[in-house]
Amino acid sequence: MTNNGTDLAIGYLSSSVAVLLFGSNFVPLKKYDTGDGMFLQWVLCAAIWLVALVVNLILRCPKFWPFAMLGGCIWATGNVAVVPIIKTIGLGLGILIWGSFNAITGWASSRFGWFGMDAEEVPKPLLNYIGAGLSIVRGCSLAVISGILYGSTFVPIIYIKDHSKKNDSIYAGASQYDLDYVFAHFSGIFLTSTVYFLAYCVAMKNSPKLYPEAVLPGFLSGVLWAIATCCWFIANHSLSAVVSFPIITSGPGFIAALWGVFIFKEIQGLRNYLLMILAFCIILSGTLCTAFSKI
Repeated sequence: MTNNGTDLAIGYLSSSVAVLLFGSNFVPLKKYDTGDGMFLQWVLCAAIWLVALVVNLILRCPKFWPFAMLGGCIWATGNVAVVPIIKTIGLGLGILIWGSFNAITGWASSRFGWFGMDAEEVPKPLLNYIGAGLSIVRGCSLAVISGILYGSTFVPIIYIKDHSKKNDSIYAGASQYDLDYVFAHFSGIFLTSTVYFLAYCVAMKNSPKLYPEAVLPGFLSGVLWAIATCCWFIANHSLSAVVSFPIITSGPGFIAALWGVFIFKEIQGLRNYLLMILAFCIILSGTLCTAFSKI
């Protein structure tokens, strides 16, 4: 297999693992009372940071770029709304909506070079446009805002990589391997979530609502999310963000919907089942178009 073929295989395998874990990472929390979610977010982000520490040690501590923390800060800000979203509109619908806006923001910023990044080209641009369009056909304000913030989370890392090729840039010589930025990215997540939690404690007059029974499920959820995101970093490197974003952001919605149907009974009735099947067909079509646009 050629190097290009190997990269594609690694990229699509990593994308598949990311889709499965992103669609399942909130499942451990579903049956537990998580209150307003602020304590849960901090526990989840602590688990995320610990996974990043392990990955960083495995990679032998690559150079730390503080600007890469910004993406983590953006993600943590969007993640504040996750618990209210799941409680109000359900796990499946919530992930479908924020995944859609996540996809369009992340794909478009990479494809057209927003925020100072280099525009990415693909061999078959028409297929890429069709794939991205089909992946976001689904469409609740908190979920929309979260999706936009989530979609911006990789912008600082891609910006650093793009400008590492320019000798006059402060990022000249920076690594082109996305996983080298995991520790900085996840450190931004943990730092921001800690700031939000401390602000919450102040607002609650040092009487925050803590839910001990949610600690272990929250930690497991954070570990699953962190592993999924590491896979996403690998997919970004192997496929490029313009291909990986539509695939990884659209698939978890269907996985979450399956959990909602078979385990949590959030989706019931023939009409809703048919709509879910239609959504799956659209997502699968979008994913295949996006995948073939790289070949």
